[in-house]
Amino acid sequence: MSCMDSNETIEALGAKPMLDLLKEVGGWSIDDNFDVEKWSLQSTLQTLQNRYNMGGLFSWAVQEDDRNSSLHIIQVDQGGLTLPTRETYLNATANEKILHAYLEYMTEIGVLLGGERNRTKSLMKDVIDFETRLAEITIPADERRDEEKMYNLMAVADLQDLAPFINWEAYFADALRIVKKKITSKEKIVVYAPKYLANLTTVIKEYMTTSEGNTTLNNYLIWQTVRSMTACLSRPFRDAYKGLKKALIGTEGGEESWRYCVTDTNNVLGFALGAMYVREVFQGESKSKAQEMINAVRTAFKENLKELKWMDKETRELAEAKADAITDMIGFPDYILDPKQLDDKYKDLEVSENQYFQNNINANQYNLRQNLKKLGQPVNRTRWNMTPSTVNAYYTPNRNQIAFPAGILQAPFYDVRHQQALNFGAMGVVMGHELTHAFDDQGREYDKFGNMHQWWNNRTVDKFKEQAECVVKQYSAYHMNNKYINGKQTLGENIADNGGLKAAYRAFIDWSAKNNEELPLPAVNLTHKQLFFLSFAQVWCSASTEEATNLQVEKDTHATPKFRVIGSLSNLPEFAENFNCRAGTKMNPKDKCVVW
Repeated sequence: MSCMDSNETIEALGAKPMLDLLKEVGGWSIDDNFDVEKWSLQSTLQTLQNRYNMGGLFSWAVQEDDRNSSLHIIQVDQGGLTLPTRETYLNATANEKILHAYLEYMTEIGVLLGGERNRTKSLMKDVIDFETRLAEITIPADERRDEEKMYNLMAVADLQDLAPFINWEAYFADALRIVKKKITSKEKIVVYAPKYLANLTTVIKEYMTTSEGNTTLNNYLIWQTVRSMTACLSRPFRDAYKGLKKALIGTEGGEESWRYCVTDTNNVLGFALGAMYVREVFQGESKSKAQEMINAVRTAFKENLKELKWMDKETRELAEAKADAITDMIGFPDYILDPKQLDDKYKDLEVSENQYFQNNINANQYNLRQNLKKLGQPVNRTRWNMTPSTVNAYYTPNRNQIAFPAGILQAPFYDVRHQQALNFGAMGVVMGHELTHAFDDQGREYDKFGNMHQWWNNRTVDKFKEQAECVVKQYSAYHMNNKYINGKQTLGENIADNGGLKAAYRAFIDWSAKNNEELPLPAVNLTHKQLFFLSFAQVWCSASTEEATNLQVEKDTHATPKFRVIGSLSNLPEFAENFNCRAGTKMNPKDKCVVW
């Protein structure tokens, strides 16, 4: 109700909710309500991040320990960029349109909050320059694929020596005080970006030598808070983003208010909405049928393992054991259908009917508390990372677990009334994709219990890397709008696409051998095997602007939909066989890449 704003409370309040928040956090220099002499980086970070759960400079959270997946641990990583990729800042000439739109957006928001336009623009330009410095020290995504190398276990005291730009023990203690927990300098944490944090210290020390530099640091941190909350303010604030959005994705992309509000509510109360969705829409039979399909795809994957020549016998047996140990979560967690348990989940979240801005603040603080409470607690291996209505799926390496929310167990991916060729081609491939993630370049580093360590022998690791390099080269040759796919950045997803397609096709063939042949699909002159491949390709049909495609190529760990289809189909001999593709053609190349 507060999002739909039927009483127009959001419009009536205008900038007031944000101005009130800025007073609470110490203000920023665009409206002169800021005293740089009294400013403290430590205090500002603790207020914004540990009270309001805002971002900036770095990221941290309590998560499962990758080397001891039964426990939670504090993890610290790089972070702090507003624009989607570091390259957007570093390739300033190529991205001039985006950077100009970003500055105009920042300036307009600053003016709406009381700043004088020319001065605000100058101050925001300084913030962009600072973010560019962060981009320069940010490690590129394609250099962060090896999670074993990224994992750096150290004490809080060691982090203090590495990155002394704040007092880390005091910082973490301030956050954990919210949930009545304590921490010492001896507490073990995991740091994923030590080089970034060391370089960040150098940058911050440089800025802190002048009052102008301190002002820029504060403006940057306050901007991180302001821009994350502008969607909760009146229309002038929401409209200010349109120019930047168009520069980024090629369209202003206006959507009906109710659609936006459903999405926003799902982000906060997703399991409550999920309970409604499951009761009203989800077909109960889908859950048991999906389990049968997962089992069939798993069996097919293990059969494929036996045919791999690059894998030694001992590692193959361990891989089969890991595949068997993967736990499946299908549809939704059972507790959401119990009103008492569902109420208990959200009992600490305060929501008011006509206070949309404050409701979002409350949601941020609720999420922070829920995360901090996990420190020192055992890992709940039945916890879902996606809400029931989500049309997606995922694999969690440190739980060795795959999950398929109710939202994806519907057409076009799955329908109990559809022919199995269509179901296996769409949903079966998704299942195979997630299962194969357990064995991609990152998932393979985790054993069947979800603990990260080397459980393959060195020879097999080297052979795997040879097979994977073929995939890197294959996808790096694909391009759209004169931008080439990053084969390293997309490697894990490409391995999963190829392995998932292969396992699902084998599972479909096995199913067909055990069941009566289904009737042909009316009005379509295709065999069931051809329908399988058509169904796989169909789920990736999409329309995208040139800008959105370019952004995906730069940022996403997935290849673009077109090459997710072409890349995996061209590696599978059965596709060429069923569609009579001549040897040596694009869809039936002589040299094919096969990992799984």
